[in-house]
Amino acid sequence: MIGIYMFVAALLFLLIGFPVAFAFGTAALLTALLTPDVGLEIFRLLPYRIYGIMQNFTLIAVPLFIFMGLILEKSKIAESLLVNVGKLFGNIRGGLAISTVAVGAVLAASTGIVGASVVMMSIISLPIMIKHGYSKSLSAGTIAASGTLGQIIPPSIVLIILGDVMSISVGDLFKAAVGPSLILVGLYILYILILSHLKPDLAPPILSDEPRPVVVRKALRSIFPPALLILLVLGSIFMGVATPTESAAFGSVGAIFLTIINRVFSLKDLMHSALETVKLTAMIFMILIGATAFSLTFNEVGGSDMVLAFFTEDIADGWIFIGIAMLAIFLLGFFVDFLEICFIVIPILVPIVTAFGIDPLWFAILVAMNLQASFLTPPFGFFH
Repeated sequence: MIGIYMFVAALLFLLIGFPVAFAFGTAALLTALLTPDVGLEIFRLLPYRIYGIMQNFTLIAVPLFIFMGLILEKSKIAESLLVNVGKLFGNIRGGLAISTVAVGAVLAASTGIVGASVVMMSIISLPIMIKHGYSKSLSAGTIAASGTLGQIIPPSIVLIILGDVMSISVGDLFKAAVGPSLILVGLYILYILILSHLKPDLAPPILSDEPRPVVVRKALRSIFPPALLILLVLGSIFMGVATPTESAAFGSVGAIFLTIINRVFSLKDLMHSALETVKLTAMIFMILIGATAFSLTFNEVGGSDMVLAFFTEDIADGWIFIGIAMLAIFLLGFFVDFLEICFIVIPILVPIVTAFGIDPLWFAILVAMNLQASFLTPPFGFFH
């Protein structure tokens, strides 16, 4: 029961405005102080855990992919893609929405981070869609959903963190995520096509004055640079030439090279991207440290054993466990970010996954797909 109280306390701290890292860290500290059999001695292990995090080679990919995404944001690739791919599909019903999904997928595959692409598409694509008579709800929904594709499309930061937490090869996770992510993109496009044909007023076609060959040529020219970067990053991983961390380094250099080609490179932007990378990485690792303190205390009070016994002895059904786990992650996604779910909830579920003989790779992809809820649902989603 103490473990349940810990979770409730952490959620209460979050609701009253505590930063995430301190919410879970404070819950762990209070539990250790108020539980006679635990005490502060448990935190003697914390420095060793933190040192282990610092030595983790896989997690080096996180700041590198963040840096690559921020540099690409400065390269004007998104603007070029949205304009030219929009013209390519604009002459069919829902064409602008379809182009937004396509561009969202390309940006996700070339950056690995979520958020920046939503901002860029909101600034560029949303006014164009509304100007041409698109429904505001369809436009906003398309942009928000397309932006969350970075959750599942490799090289996703979410997949890297899940791979580390679940002790799965990140390269294998990237390979496993390709199929589901392409299916998801296809379903988004299919939904837009069906909706635009059932309700033509929501997404009218747009006639372009430019000749079709010119439009196609411009679209291909816009797609080529990010496609080359995707090939460099993912190709090197899938072919076994480089680890995800090494490919992230290649991608960062490639992103800088693209800004030079597009003649938008500046030392000011480079320094700004580096500083933002430091800030975002510091936030992620502070949350990881708070989560580590929480996990230490949670395990010490018997929380993990209680959860394991509940599912393996009381319920004893793997499919029911999967259903409950996915529902819990979905509901948590309404209130907490993917980082807290990855660092706090997933380590508790991993022993149960092992006990039921569930393929951890398959389970990780289910979690990644489900985690998109944290970026779409109010009050903290992209609709906010």
